[in-house]
Amino acid sequence: MTPLPPGSTIGILGGGQLGRMLAVAAAQLGYQTRILAPDEEAVAAQTASSYIRADYHSHIVLDEFAAAADVVTYEFENIALAPVSYLAGKVPVHPAPAALGIAQDRAIEKAFVAEIGGRTAPWAKVETRDALAAAVAAIGTPAILKTLRMGYDGKGQVRITAPDQIDAAWDAIGQRPAILEGFVTFSHEFSILLVRRADGQMVSYPPPWNQHEDGILATSTLPAPGEIAAQWGEAAALAGRIADRLDYVGVLACEFFAGADGPVFNEMAPRVHNSGHWTIEGAVCSQFENHIRAICGLPLGDTALTAPTVAMENLIGDDADRWAEILAEPGAHLHLYGKGASRPGRKMGHVTRLGR
Repeated sequence: MTPLPPGSTIGILGGGQLGRMLAVAAAQLGYQTRILAPDEEAVAAQTASSYIRADYHSHIVLDEFAAAADVVTYEFENIALAPVSYLAGKVPVHPAPAALGIAQDRAIEKAFVAEIGGRTAPWAKVETRDALAAAVAAIGTPAILKTLRMGYDGKGQVRITAPDQIDAAWDAIGQRPAILEGFVTFSHEFSILLVRRADGQMVSYPPPWNQHEDGILATSTLPAPGEIAAQWGEAAALAGRIADRLDYVGVLACEFFAGADGPVFNEMAPRVHNSGHWTIEGAVCSQFENHIRAICGLPLGDTALTAPTVAMENLIGDDADRWAEILAEPGAHLHLYGKGASRPGRKMGHVTRLGR
């Protein structure tokens, strides 16, 4: 891949905070960014070179978008596959639509990872209420019912702790196709953030210990506890196999449980990831800059820590009102996403704390 020179234009599908931070990283390296999103409020537009508010499915819009971009990427995986595939026929798109297609379907994703040697929770695809009852009988409880598509930050899923909750759970997800996952006994949750170039060169970051509250990531801390460190190599190797199989370009995030028998794959995100926000100050080269480097064919940056300890805290809802208090903290780096009104469960920003 011939490197894209500074001054080239990167098209970004999606107008959220990940697009916002990608645009900042791109600008630092001298690139123009062009955001395409249908949202009335697109916080990425605040940092990008230009913003188009339009539907992803308009071929007229997509043609104009492709003509103005040298490369295209996306900042979330719930975008429809059809417009991404359409763009890929006109301009390089990284990561490729194949990765998006796998990540958007939980059953396909689980089967794909198992086929290349990954360890997953016991699971079954369920498309009817009777199929759910059969899956509960086979897998047991407790278990989690997750919609096959969409759903993030705890949305689109419900816990089943006893067989008599089957009907309520099926109704709770809207009686949509889903997968049932058995519970995994684990000590910690962690993620592997891997970056791959088109020529196969890869780097990965040290794995953070991720802690969730109400299904939403609350904190990511490094260095990770020993249980995670012991499973880092195996988990990173699986992420590398996923990236190679998909001929992946860009940042790939894979979430894992630290299980008794080794890392248990949970899910993948074909994009920059919330559990990598700490890399902006906590790593020599952030995940956002490394994503830009990868999709533009530049040398990949150093993923080493910049401090002995790093901790990222998500600011959710009214947490962002602590901005003045956080700014007074030595070693704290505040990021607010420029969103409007806060509400419960809404990610308004994050703070990264570097320790000695």
